[in-house]
Amino acid sequence: MNKQLQSIKPQDIVLLLKIISNNNDSWNQNPFAKELGMSQSEVSESVARSKFAGLLDASGKKVFKRALMDLLQHGIRYVFPQRPGAMVRGIPTAHSAKPLNQIIQSEEDYVWPSAKGKVRGQSILPLYPSVVNAIEFDTKLHELLALVDALRVGKIRERELAIKELQTRIL
Repeated sequence: MNKQLQSIKPQDIVLLLKIISNNNDSWNQNPFAKELGMSQSEVSESVARSKFAGLLDASGKKVFKRALMDLLQHGIRYVFPQRPGAMVRGIPTAHSAKPLNQIIQSEEDYVWPSAKGKVRGQSILPLYPSVVNAIEFDTKLHELLALVDALRVGKIRERELAIKELQTRIL
Protein backbone atom coordinates (compact mmCIF):
# COMPACT_ATOMS: atom_id res chain seq x y z
CA MET A 1 0.00 0.00 0.00
CA ASN A 2 1.28 3.46 -0.91
CA LYS A 3 2.46 5.06 2.33
CA GLN A 4 1.58 8.54 1.06
CA LEU A 5 -2.10 7.55 0.96
CA GLN A 6 -2.31 6.09 4.47
CA SER A 7 -5.00 8.45 5.80
CA ILE A 8 -7.38 7.01 8.35
CA LYS A 9 -10.88 6.32 7.03
CA PRO A 10 -14.16 6.12 8.96
CA GLN A 11 -14.30 2.33 8.67
CA ASP A 12 -10.95 2.17 10.49
CA ILE A 13 -12.55 3.68 13.59
CA VAL A 14 -15.44 1.21 13.30
CA LEU A 15 -13.03 -1.74 13.05
CA LEU A 16 -10.94 -0.53 16.00
CA LEU A 17 -14.07 -0.17 18.14
CA LYS A 18 -15.20 -3.65 17.04
CA ILE A 19 -11.86 -5.08 18.18
CA ILE A 20 -12.31 -3.36 21.54
CA SER A 21 -15.92 -4.54 21.91
CA ASN A 22 -14.76 -8.08 21.11
CA ASN A 23 -12.14 -7.87 23.91
CA ASN A 24 -10.01 -10.61 22.36
CA ASP A 25 -6.66 -10.03 20.63
CA SER A 26 -6.96 -13.27 18.64
CA TRP A 27 -9.74 -12.03 16.34
CA ASN A 28 -9.83 -12.95 12.65
CA GLN A 29 -10.48 -10.70 9.68
CA ASN A 30 -13.08 -12.82 7.83
CA PRO A 31 -15.64 -13.07 10.67
CA PHE A 32 -15.18 -9.39 11.50
CA ALA A 33 -15.64 -8.43 7.85
CA LYS A 34 -18.97 -10.29 7.79
CA GLU A 35 -20.10 -8.87 11.13
CA LEU A 36 -19.23 -5.32 10.03
CA GLY A 37 -20.66 -5.64 6.53
CA MET A 38 -17.27 -4.97 4.93
CA SER A 39 -15.27 -6.94 2.42
CA GLN A 40 -12.26 -8.86 3.69
CA SER A 41 -10.00 -6.58 1.63
CA GLU A 42 -11.54 -3.49 3.30
CA VAL A 43 -10.71 -4.96 6.71
CA SER A 44 -7.19 -5.87 5.58
CA GLU A 45 -6.59 -2.34 4.24
CA SER A 46 -8.06 -0.89 7.44
CA VAL A 47 -5.63 -2.93 9.52
CA ALA A 48 -2.73 -1.69 7.39
CA ARG A 49 -3.80 1.97 7.77
CA SER A 50 -4.29 1.58 11.52
CA LYS A 51 -0.88 -0.04 11.95
CA PHE A 52 0.73 2.77 9.93
CA ALA A 53 -1.07 5.38 12.06
CA GLY A 54 0.07 3.74 15.31
CA LEU A 55 -3.40 2.61 16.34
CA LEU A 56 -2.69 -1.14 16.05
CA ASP A 57 0.39 -3.14 17.03
CA ALA A 58 2.67 -4.80 14.47
CA SER A 59 0.56 -7.99 14.48
CA GLY A 60 -2.54 -5.97 13.61
CA LYS A 61 -4.45 -7.60 16.45
CA LYS A 62 -4.07 -5.33 19.47
CA VAL A 63 -5.42 -1.78 19.63
CA PHE A 64 -3.20 0.87 21.13
CA LYS A 65 -5.99 2.11 23.34
CA ARG A 66 -4.38 5.32 24.55
CA ALA A 67 -3.65 6.38 20.95
CA LEU A 68 -7.21 5.60 19.88
CA MET A 69 -8.58 7.50 22.86
CA ASP A 70 -6.41 10.50 21.95
CA LEU A 71 -7.73 10.43 18.38
CA LEU A 72 -11.34 10.17 19.55
CA GLN A 73 -11.02 12.82 22.23
CA HIS A 74 -9.10 15.41 20.24
CA GLY A 75 -9.68 14.70 16.55
CA ILE A 76 -12.79 12.74 15.61
CA ARG A 77 -15.10 15.75 15.43
CA TYR A 78 -12.67 17.50 13.07
CA VAL A 79 -11.66 14.51 10.95
CA PHE A 80 -15.19 13.06 10.54
CA PRO A 81 -17.54 15.95 11.33
CA GLN A 82 -21.29 15.55 11.26
CA ARG A 83 -24.28 17.85 11.64
CA PRO A 84 -27.81 16.76 12.54
CA GLY A 85 -30.00 16.52 9.46
CA ALA A 86 -33.64 15.96 8.59
CA MET A 87 -36.17 14.21 10.83
CA VAL A 88 -36.20 10.50 9.98
CA ARG A 89 -36.95 7.14 11.54
CA GLY A 90 -33.88 5.30 12.72
CA ILE A 91 -31.67 3.79 15.40
CA PRO A 92 -30.72 6.03 18.34
CA THR A 93 -27.17 7.34 18.54
CA ALA A 94 -25.15 9.99 20.41
CA HIS A 95 -27.01 11.20 23.53
CA SER A 96 -30.18 9.35 22.42
CA ALA A 97 -28.61 5.89 22.87
CA LYS A 98 -27.13 4.04 25.83
CA PRO A 99 -25.23 4.94 27.90
CA LEU A 100 -25.75 8.70 27.54
CA ASN A 101 -29.55 8.48 27.33
CA GLN A 102 -29.48 7.29 30.95
CA ILE A 103 -27.63 10.47 31.98
CA ILE A 104 -28.93 13.13 29.59
CA GLN A 105 -32.60 14.03 29.24
CA SER A 106 -33.33 15.62 25.87
CA GLU A 107 -36.38 16.47 23.80
CA GLU A 108 -34.46 15.95 20.57
CA ASP A 109 -33.30 12.54 19.43
CA TYR A 110 -30.44 11.75 17.07
CA VAL A 111 -30.71 8.62 14.93
CA TRP A 112 -28.90 6.73 12.21
CA PRO A 113 -31.44 6.57 9.36
CA SER A 114 -32.80 3.03 9.13
CA ALA A 115 -36.06 1.29 8.28
CA LYS A 116 -35.28 -1.02 11.24
CA GLY A 117 -35.40 1.91 13.65
CA LYS A 118 -38.36 2.75 15.84
CA VAL A 119 -37.29 6.24 16.97
CA ARG A 120 -37.93 9.44 15.07
CA GLY A 121 -35.16 12.01 15.28
CA GLN A 122 -32.63 14.13 13.46
CA SER A 123 -30.47 12.07 11.15
CA ILE A 124 -26.80 11.53 11.89
CA LEU A 125 -24.85 9.70 9.22
CA PRO A 126 -22.91 6.84 10.82
CA LEU A 127 -19.17 6.55 10.39
CA TYR A 128 -19.76 3.68 7.96
CA PRO A 129 -23.02 2.74 6.21
CA SER A 130 -23.13 -0.87 7.46
CA VAL A 131 -23.00 0.21 11.12
CA VAL A 132 -26.79 -0.02 11.45
CA ASN A 133 -26.58 -3.75 10.71
CA ALA A 134 -23.30 -4.41 12.54
CA ILE A 135 -24.69 -3.25 15.90
CA GLU A 136 -27.74 -5.51 15.73
CA PHE A 137 -26.06 -8.24 17.76
CA ASP A 138 -23.26 -6.22 19.37
CA THR A 139 -24.59 -3.83 22.02
CA LYS A 140 -21.06 -2.93 23.16
CA LEU A 141 -20.20 -1.77 19.65
CA HIS A 142 -23.45 0.22 19.48
CA GLU A 143 -22.60 1.99 22.74
CA LEU A 144 -19.05 2.79 21.58
CA LEU A 145 -20.25 4.15 18.24
CA ALA A 146 -22.99 6.19 19.92
CA LEU A 147 -20.40 7.71 22.26
CA VAL A 148 -18.19 8.55 19.28
CA ASP A 149 -21.19 10.22 17.63
CA ALA A 150 -21.68 12.27 20.80
CA LEU A 151 -18.12 13.53 20.26
CA ARG A 152 -18.89 14.28 16.61
CA VAL A 153 -22.16 16.19 17.14
CA GLY A 154 -22.55 16.91 20.83
CA LYS A 155 -22.29 20.11 22.76
CA ILE A 156 -19.56 20.47 25.36
CA ARG A 157 -21.50 18.67 28.13
CA GLU A 158 -22.30 15.68 25.90
CA ARG A 159 -18.69 15.51 24.72
CA GLU A 160 -17.32 15.59 28.27
CA LEU A 161 -19.69 12.81 29.37
CA ALA A 162 -18.87 10.78 26.24
CA ILE A 163 -15.13 11.09 26.91
CA LYS A 164 -15.56 9.78 30.46
CA GLU A 165 -17.69 6.87 29.23
CA LEU A 166 -15.24 6.04 26.43
CA GLN A 167 -12.30 6.11 28.85
CA THR A 168 -14.14 3.63 31.07
CA ARG A 169 -14.83 1.30 28.14
CA ILE A 170 -11.56 1.64 26.20
CA LEU A 171 -8.73 2.19 28.69
